[in-house]
Amino acid sequence: MSATTPLSGVDTQNEAGLPCRVMIADDSIVIRGWIRRALEAQSGFRIVSTAADGQAAIDALRRTPVDVIVLDIEMPVMDGLTAIPQLKAIDAGVQIIMASTLTSKNAEISLKALSLGATDYIPKPQTLKDNDLGGAQEFGRDLVEKVRVLGDLARRRGVRMGGAVARPIVRPKAPVEKKKLVLRSMPCFKPEIIAIGSSTGGPQALFEVIKTMGSSLSQPVVITQHMPPSFTTILAEHIARQCEVSCKEAQDNDVLKPGHYYIAPGDFHMTFVRKPEGSVVKLTKDPPENFCRPAVDVMMRSLGEIYRNKILAVILTGMGQDGLKGTQGIVEAGGGLIAQDEATSVVWGMPGAVANAGLCSAVLPLNAIGAAVKKAATGTGL
Repeated sequence: MSATTPLSGVDTQNEAGLPCRVMIADDSIVIRGWIRRALEAQSGFRIVSTAADGQAAIDALRRTPVDVIVLDIEMPVMDGLTAIPQLKAIDAGVQIIMASTLTSKNAEISLKALSLGATDYIPKPQTLKDNDLGGAQEFGRDLVEKVRVLGDLARRRGVRMGGAVARPIVRPKAPVEKKKLVLRSMPCFKPEIIAIGSSTGGPQALFEVIKTMGSSLSQPVVITQHMPPSFTTILAEHIARQCEVSCKEAQDNDVLKPGHYYIAPGDFHMTFVRKPEGSVVKLTKDPPENFCRPAVDVMMRSLGEIYRNKILAVILTGMGQDGLKGTQGIVEAGGGLIAQDEATSVVWGMPGAVANAGLCSAVLPLNAIGAAVKKAATGTGL
């Protein structure tokens, strides 16, 4: 799909008919122009400001409020990392997407940016030619989707201040009645493996959940977090260090060990095979699912073939519905599923999909999930 081809079914207008307001902050005029064209090719976006450095972005936000900022990491005068706290001080509700090239250094910086208040990240392609099927087109699709979802999130949070300029009030036309969630009983079983899927907002959520789960589990823990290459390597290192557990980016032929955590590497699906020595990781380059590689559905489906009903699955914050089909198979086989609740999710897409489908045994706030998993892992239910 070309980055300038309108996406079917995309509606970036909110209920008041207002477009998503975007700032582009990048020192490259070429990048700024390309991002502008990619967004303006879709309906419902309005580029209200651009900036060539972090200080200019701060000054622009003081003058004119926006919903989403696409922010470069490396810029003169002031870099993106330095700018984030000051941008959030002006408008705590503005959504910031970090844009960076795929390097270990930038992966490290991007994870730091998330802890400072950025909401998401997007890897820049090596080339911005539309015929680059693996680069510009994917970047354009991801860019549009992330700006659309996060812009909607910013607008739903109501009136905010951008410097001295008040945001217009955006109210729904009528109260929306939330669907009542139907929960299943947690199966009375001791799982043999724990599987976690996450996306937007996932890294910070994983830190909190894993810190509580700890290293004393008698099951291995496998994780698919939507991230590009390099980023997953750094994420695994951060989890190991911050949560004091054994965590690594999974490699082909890794034998799963109790109490160890394995992160699916960027651009690879993580699947599993049963061998005499135990369950073994098998990485594949099969086509993306839900536009994702790694995909949560692929991991969950592969686990179901080996462990059948002896799986405890967890779906954390993330946009889209990756994980819905895979966990449906797990639950139908007799496994258990816990999802993060809407109030604590950055984006209640993935967890909302499984919760609204009636697949969950529990829908919990983030700070309760680790303890619930730890208890369920002992076979004593919730």
